[in-house]
Amino acid sequence: SDQIPQDGRQFDHLFADGETFTIGKLSVQVMHTPGHTPACLTYVIGDAAFVGDTLFMPDYGSARCDFPGGSAETLYHSVQRIFALPEETRLFVCHDYKAPGRDEYRWESTVAEEKAHNIHLGNHRSLADFVELRQKRDATLAMPKLILPALQVNIRAGELPPKEDNGVAYLRIPLNAV
Repeated sequence: SDQIPQDGRQFDHLFADGETFTIGKLSVQVMHTPGHTPACLTYVIGDAAFVGDTLFMPDYGSARCDFPGGSAETLYHSVQRIFALPEETRLFVCHDYKAPGRDEYRWESTVAEEKAHNIHLGNHRSLADFVELRQKRDATLAMPKLILPALQVNIRAGELPPKEDNGVAYLRIPLNAV
């Protein structure tokens, strides 16, 4: 049986909150922003922050929190850390689902724009209100179509599962999940 390590040793390096590293001449600060998943990070580079799935465009809101280890309460606190960055900080999102009424994709907002207009977290929404909103919304969402194959590759740091005796690697899908 293929035992996948649960301690992260399959990865080259696990970043700690507050750690810095460089990409060429750029200095990158790591901000742990869990909630969508326990491993979510935001990378702050100068006046820009790459927020992954923590936040979406203001008219779409925030990431779901019903994945393994996800937590609406934790996501709320992570977003407050992002909101504490300077208001002019440019925020780059991982996905844009084009909220109803918007025809073009967007990938950049600012801390000020998110704080004022994010439909899930903006305008000083309380923790209790956000948790209620997020949990109700998450209960209506279907499982993403590619989540099971993606998890099997992601947890192996991008590697496919080991090959079987016939020389072929397989992604496994539970029969009750299709």
